Amino acid sequence: MTKVATENRADIYQRVTDAIIAQLEAGTRPWAMPWKAGNAMRPLRHNGVPYSGINTLILWMMAQERGYTSPYWMTYKQAAELGGQVRKGERSSVVVYAGAMERSETDSNGETIESRIPFLKTYCVFNAGQIDNLPEHFTAQSFEHVAPTARFECADAFVAATGAMLRHGGNRAYYSPATDHIQMPPFEAFISAEDYATTMLHELVHWSGAKTRLDRQFDSKRWGDEGYAAEECLAEICASFLAADLGIAMQPREDHAAYLASWLKVLKGDKRAIFTAASYAERAASYLHGFQKQDEEADAA
Repeated sequence: MTKVATENRADIYQRVTDAIIAQLEAGTRPWAMPWKAGNAMRPLRHNGVPYSGINTLILWMMAQERGYTSPYWMTYKQAAELGGQVRKGERSSVVVYAGAMERSETDSNGETIESRIPFLKTYCVFNAGQIDNLPEHFTAQSFEHVAPTARFECADAFVAATGAMLRHGGNRAYYSPATDHIQMPPFEAFISAEDYATTMLHELVHWSGAKTRLDRQFDSKRWGDEGYAAEECLAEICASFLAADLGIAMQPREDHAAYLASWLKVLKGDKRAIFTAASYAERAASYLHGFQKQDEEADAA
């Protein structure tokens, strides 16, 4: 069983990385949970605001390990303010908050030097499934189940709003930096609508990293090196975020096994790598969601 320990304040980077490594070594990706009860969505705070970045992965992982189906998570105090009571003996889960302190120092020449010191704090939350007497909407979830053979028009519309050039044909899915287009096999070639939609979102994330967009660079020189693995890991995580936002269950890619070894090598070599990947993934997701807002504003005008 994988665990993100809550009893001590050991290195949070190492704790989370070790838990994710354990899942990958068991053949499970924590960013592609099996969505019990159709719950394909982001974890939510008590006020309905979604968690982001590494906290999304942490809470998906805990929900999968402990069998929680409610997407809501909150502190002990927040539960009490809502009239709830955390059941005796329930274990909390640790999430993180990243911030920075501004510091001013005077050097030997009398000049003031401003510096920004990043920090990471942890705090404990409980799933709504661990809490009694909460308002009903925290535990009674209703989900629309889409027929497996139905095409996800929401994914098609999401990609179309970005203006990305999408071509169909052949038997490979990829993003081509040289021609700045996404290549996809025909929809009919995929096993399911989920496979098609999530593969398309994965390639869209690669598209977002182009120099004219987010200019994301990991110094990749060849297939399978650490830079390539970092970009693929990021794309996997971001695609899972987008799929959850659109209510689509993330499907394992056919090349999943080929990437496991390279992902594990990156994570074992740098305990902060998954935090960095999740941060870049969240940035890419926000960037791509930005096109949807522009499209909605244009329609409104």
